[in-house]
Amino acid sequence: MTADGPEIDVETLARLRRADKAPVVLDVREPRELAVCALEDALHIPMGEVPARLGELPADREIVVMCHHGVRSWQVTQFLRHQGFDNVRNLAGGIDAWAARIDPALPRY
Repeated sequence: MTADGPEIDVETLARLRRADKAPVVLDVREPRELAVCALEDALHIPMGEVPARLGELPADREIVVMCHHGVRSWQVTQFLRHQGFDNVRNLAGGIDAWAARIDPALPRY
């Protein structure tokens, strides 16, 4: 994918999170999954609640959608793009890839 395409890798997200205009990370996993591991400062909205909570998403910032492995977040990314969010990308590999390649201290499940 290109840098402005609908998918982003964990290394790019890690770099962007250190920048001044870091993207909002939208974690669409369920609360029981968040209890295992989560990214600090992520916005948590379970996948099934996203349609009812669109107003909580910033229209003026990039959004990176994350789940466990990247499947649910891909679906949410596509849904948000159809709702007019042009600034949204899926995190390839999800939090599992983040834990494996960026923060090995995070538990994996």
